[in-house]
Amino acid sequence: MGRLGGWLTRYAESVISLAIAFVVAVLSVVDVLNLQAVNNSILLVLALLAMGIMRDRAHREAVENTLEATQQRLEAVLTPLAEGVQRITDMGSTVALARKSLGEMRMVRVISGVEVTEALAEARADTREWMFKGGTGTYIRAVTLPECVAAARRARRELAMSIEIIDPTDRLVCERYARFRHDMSPGPDGTGEEWTPERARNEAYAMVLAAAWYEQRFNLLDIDVRLSSVMTTFRWDLASHSLIITQDDSAAFSTLVLRGGRQYDSWKTELRKSLDQARRVPMELADQAPLSAQPRPDEARALFDCLAVPLPNDFSDDEVKDIIRRAINPRNPYA
Repeated sequence: MGRLGGWLTRYAESVISLAIAFVVAVLSVVDVLNLQAVNNSILLVLALLAMGIMRDRAHREAVENTLEATQQRLEAVLTPLAEGVQRITDMGSTVALARKSLGEMRMVRVISGVEVTEALAEARADTREWMFKGGTGTYIRAVTLPECVAAARRARRELAMSIEIIDPTDRLVCERYARFRHDMSPGPDGTGEEWTPERARNEAYAMVLAAAWYEQRFNLLDIDVRLSSVMTTFRWDLASHSLIITQDDSAAFSTLVLRGGRQYDSWKTELRKSLDQARRVPMELADQAPLSAQPRPDEARALFDCLAVPLPNDFSDDEVKDIIRRAINPRNPYA
C-alpha cells in the first residue's frame, strides 16, 4: 500500500485527468452531461495535464541542477588528483631516466696511470676481438698484438683484429702526426727516439709488416688493416668486454667504457664507420709474399708491393731493416 500511495502521489495529476476523462466520457454516452459540461471537463483535464507537465519540467530541472552541481564538485576533487597523478607519472619517468643514467655512469670510468695498464691487460686476457684506431700502432706492435695472439693461441680460439693507423704513403699526414707528437712531448719518448716525419712513416709501415708477419704464423688470426689520411690525437682500444680511450701522454686521464651500456655500442659503431672510410690493405694477399722469422729486406719489399703499400723508390736496405726492427722487435714506448 505504501508503494501504491507513493506512486499515486507522484502521478496525481495524470490519475485525476484520466479519472475525469473516463467519467465524462461515460456520462456523455448516457446523455447525463450536456456539451458545455463536457467542454468544461476537457479544459479541467487539460489544466491538470499542464500542471503535471510543469511539475515534471521543474523536477527535471532540479535534477539537472543537482547533477551539474555534483559534476562540478567531482571536477573540483578530481582535477587536483589528476594533476597529482601526472606529477607522480612525471616523477616516475624522471626516476627511470635517473636510474638509466646512473647505470650508464657505472659503465664509464675515468682512469689514469697504472689503472690504464691494468685495464689494457685485463682486456687482452680473453678477448676474441680487438679494434684499434690511433697514430702508428707503436704500443699495438710492442704489447697488444703479440699478447693477444699468445692468449688466443693458448686458448685455441679465433682472434679478429681491426687496426686503423695513418697512411705511411701519405707524406702530409706523416708530417702532421710527427709535428703533433713533437709539439706535445719535445725530445725522445719512451723508446729513446724523437718524433720526425720519417719515424712516423716507418712506424706505420712497421704496423703493416707486423700484421702480415703475425697472420702468417697464426691461422686463427684475422687481421684487417686500414690506412687513413686523417690523424687523431686519441687512441681507441676496443676489446670484447671494454673500450679504453687514451692519449699519447701517459700522464693524461683516460676513459674506460665497459660493455653493456649504450656508450660501448656507440663507440664500436663509430670505430667501425671510421674503419670503413679508411683505405683497406688487402691482407688476404699477404701469403703471396712469405716472411721468414727474421724477414729480409727483399721479403719486406715484396710484401709491401703485394699489399699495394709500396716503399719509396729511394729506400735503402738499411731503412727497410729499420722498419723490420720496429715490426718484429718493437720497443714499448711506455715501459
